[in-house]
Amino acid sequence: MLYALSWFVVVSLFLLWSLAAWAFHAIAVWTVSNAGALAGGAEAIEALSVPLWLAPWVSPELVLTLKSMSSALKPAIEAVLGWVPALAGGLSIAVWTVWGIGAVLLIVMGSVATGLIAMLRRRKSVPVAGSGSLAGAR
Repeated sequence: MLYALSWFVVVSLFLLWSLAAWAFHAIAVWTVSNAGALAGGAEAIEALSVPLWLAPWVSPELVLTLKSMSSALKPAIEAVLGWVPALAGGLSIAVWTVWGIGAVLLIVMGSVATGLIAMLRRRKSVPVAGSGSLAGAR
């Protein structure tokens, strides 16, 4: 039962890790795809919108705050836009490489947990030498 429980925890963590990597990748790709719209200047910054799947969970005040921050950061954004095409190519590779490293670490963690459970079961089932002889002496 402990083996199943430990691997259930590992698989659950693996699913959460995969979901987090996918979400980060989706948000990063959306950001890179909207970076071209920002190249048009202040008018294009106003055209930037929240994705449809995210809109129900974002308050209008937050959207207004983000738009005012993006117009204040316009010079910095324009300076970074020159680097976006170079960064976009390596984005997928970087995200999924980090995901792979985390997945391998989770599998190693599951293997170590299985080994520890096996070791503790063996230790628990082996009688202590000498405890049987004391009981017989009384």
